[in-house]
Amino acid sequence: MHHLLFISCMILYLLSVAIPSSALNLVVSILCLLIVALSFNRVGKTVQVISSIFLMVGLAMLWTSGAQWKDYILSFGPMLNLLCLFMVVPLLAYPIRLGNYASSIQEIISKKVKNPKQLYMMTSGLSYFFSSFINLASLPMTYHAIKPSLSNYSVANEYRFMSRAITHGFSMPLLWTPVTPIVGIVIEMNGVSWVSMLPYLVPLSLMGIGLDWLLATRQYNKNVKAGYVTDKETAAAAEFVPQQTNRTSRLFHILIALIIFNVIVSIIEVKSSFSFLFIVTLLVIPVALSWSILLRKGRLFLKGTKEHFQTHVVKMSGQFVIFLSAGFFISAMKFSNTDHVFNTGLLQVKDSIGVESFLVLLPLVPLILAFMGLHPAVAIALMAEALDPNALQISSQLLTLSMLGGAVGAFLMGPFNATIGLMATIVEESPYKISNWNAPFTISYLLLLMSFIFLLQLIA
Repeated sequence: MHHLLFISCMILYLLSVAIPSSALNLVVSILCLLIVALSFNRVGKTVQVISSIFLMVGLAMLWTSGAQWKDYILSFGPMLNLLCLFMVVPLLAYPIRLGNYASSIQEIISKKVKNPKQLYMMTSGLSYFFSSFINLASLPMTYHAIKPSLSNYSVANEYRFMSRAITHGFSMPLLWTPVTPIVGIVIEMNGVSWVSMLPYLVPLSLMGIGLDWLLATRQYNKNVKAGYVTDKETAAAAEFVPQQTNRTSRLFHILIALIIFNVIVSIIEVKSSFSFLFIVTLLVIPVALSWSILLRKGRLFLKGTKEHFQTHVVKMSGQFVIFLSAGFFISAMKFSNTDHVFNTGLLQVKDSIGVESFLVLLPLVPLILAFMGLHPAVAIALMAEALDPNALQISSQLLTLSMLGGAVGAFLMGPFNATIGLMATIVEESPYKISNWNAPFTISYLLLLMSFIFLLQLIA
């Protein structure tokens, strides 16, 4: 029953965006209210506590503002754009699994990778590549593609090695890739276009992965000097002679699909009035299906899609409850004009410390909220609602960069988000240990981000 309720809500929401209707909006809001009510007891305590705070504070704001009964119902619905994207993005991983691209990766490792430094860069780069297209599914996919080869290399702590390489590489594309929900929510709320932000976001993303490789190289050189690295990995790599040398070229399928997907998104965003998140959500299934058909795996994709909506969607109860509750809170803020109060307070803070310091320190906020239990996407949505670039007299582009850059730090270290949680499950360690492993790189990345923002302000 729950999965049918979730799917119905998603379909009706997409219809309400394509064909605006007040009656349809009311139905969607009622479904959102039902989802929160029916799913509340099925989610964890942390989600219940945070969602309860959102709901109670939201109710208080509406009550003191003299809201009518209909206003309470219609306040449910914001953040459905994010949830719809969460529901369909995992389907992009299906063509990659059906195409068995992992075998091509194994061949490249056997032919090209000679030491732990190269293996780390390969793992981090592969995670970056997959994350650009399939988001969270890139974590297990990269791990299982690399893990069989790991025993051939001198690595002191295999789980720490894999966790760092995968999460560091995974996090950097979250700055710009359209399949990342935080990108869509920040772009929509700040009133900038995705295409106009790419010249800022892509260079920072590449500098971030370059920083990761630089730190890994320094650590490898230290290990060599200390005598921790042997020639075992080089000899082991040389033993394998690939039998099918044409497999490696198949990885270009993923690159081509990524380019086509991004180009289509860019064109539709420029030519249509639809929101960025709506465009990406609608394109996911057609692109994944077309790719599967080209692989002659169309029926398997349709079968997998059916199973996905029957099983995976039910596991999203926690996400639905907390995101819909946060959306209710955001609606209440708008209705009661509390967001203007926040902007006035933030304007005073900005004036007292200076716009340069304000933007440089802003990326720390999502990280702090992440340690308080908020999902980075929820934290960013709340920040985007409270931070009006026009009211704060700040460049929309720089504000967007600061918020997205800060969200990446939250994904890297926040112990309660899905990235750290999934990686902890894969390597069978606690989320706090994964967070601690990522601390050195996260600090270095945040310093890079702050320097980048400061430099852009000087240029502007």
